[in-house]
Amino acid sequence: MAQTVLKDFDLNIDYPNFAFEVTHVCGQTGARTGVIKTPHGTLETPNYIFCGTKASIKNLSPIQMKEAGTDIILANTYHLMIQPGAELIQKIGGLHKFTNWGGPMLTDSGGFQVFSMGHGTCADEIKGRSTGAKKENLLEINEDGAFFRSYLDGRKLCLNPETSMDIQRKLGADLIVQMDECTAYQVTKEYTAKSMEMSMRWGDRSLRAFEKSHDGTQGLYGVVQGGVYEDLRKTSADYVASRPFFGTAVGGCLGGSDEEMFGILDWIREINHPGRPVHFLGIGRMKDVLNGVAYGIDTFDCVMPTRIARHGMALMKGHPNERINLVNARYKDDPEPLDPTLDIPCSRDYSKAYIHHLLKAGEMLAFQILSQHNVAVINRLMRETRKAIQAGTLDQLKKDYAVE
Repeated sequence: MAQTVLKDFDLNIDYPNFAFEVTHVCGQTGARTGVIKTPHGTLETPNYIFCGTKASIKNLSPIQMKEAGTDIILANTYHLMIQPGAELIQKIGGLHKFTNWGGPMLTDSGGFQVFSMGHGTCADEIKGRSTGAKKENLLEINEDGAFFRSYLDGRKLCLNPETSMDIQRKLGADLIVQMDECTAYQVTKEYTAKSMEMSMRWGDRSLRAFEKSHDGTQGLYGVVQGGVYEDLRKTSADYVASRPFFGTAVGGCLGGSDEEMFGILDWIREINHPGRPVHFLGIGRMKDVLNGVAYGIDTFDCVMPTRIARHGMALMKGHPNERINLVNARYKDDPEPLDPTLDIPCSRDYSKAYIHHLLKAGEMLAFQILSQHNVAVINRLMRETRKAIQAGTLDQLKKDYAVE
């Protein structure tokens, strides 16, 4: 159904201060380890990019993120263009100086947040659980871009490939993402195809806008769209591989089940450019990581670790549900810490009974403790995943984490 668009492309973009090297490929699973070099440091892959949506990790400082073993964080273009504005952040010295985070950073294009305005919650839509609810802030999406009203003051705003590249340039993250449209689960294949083709055209426009101010400080990712349709996903993946992006990001609707989601990764795995890092947009449960790396995924991002902390939940290695809820009465008199093997104060020095008390009392300290613990659990998962890939023991690690 989809037609190849913009066959001719005359830009050849180099990324002189960036590199990606595959260091090992597991013979049993095909999972790989690697290293991504950026101007603000290198990170080993697979790795996890923690969400600092508004230039802040919820309840945690950059120092606390480092204490928990974090290598890279992200910020959101859509939210930062509204408050405080890309120009102000550029004036202060870019996101790294603005946030006092010295390591690698990623910003997304803003397209996913625009999409969520029109189709309800992002988490539901990306996994095909749409409520069908519409929001009034989104005005229109067409070839020219996405038009919407600011949730802050009602101003009419536009995000398109050119403005997204300009904003991300001013924000100054190391890794940035092309503008795309993220389609919903319930739309037709015809709509998904037209949207995908527009995202491909937007990809070319993003590349051209990026090239005009390219100074070697940023690496641009292309986005694979196409919804739950195999032919569309393959067309989109082929497009991204054919263009001079630094990396590949897999986005859009990923179906209504884990089988559909990993099926999409399977369709495009052999099409993705083998010399580029592959990022899985918005996905990051522990079982998603341990299963996703077998499909060639190098980095993940998700709000999950800090979001569930704000609901009183702690991630636990080997627990069938990945987490426990410290609000539950069963922890009222539990003297045990969350996980002393992590050897950081939040996981080692506070009893579950104390955290339960803090949650019941509405004390913010509970959210700090749980947030840092959850970040530390994910970072340990990534370290252990890299070791397991290199040792050929990924299947055993999945058992250790109670992942099927």
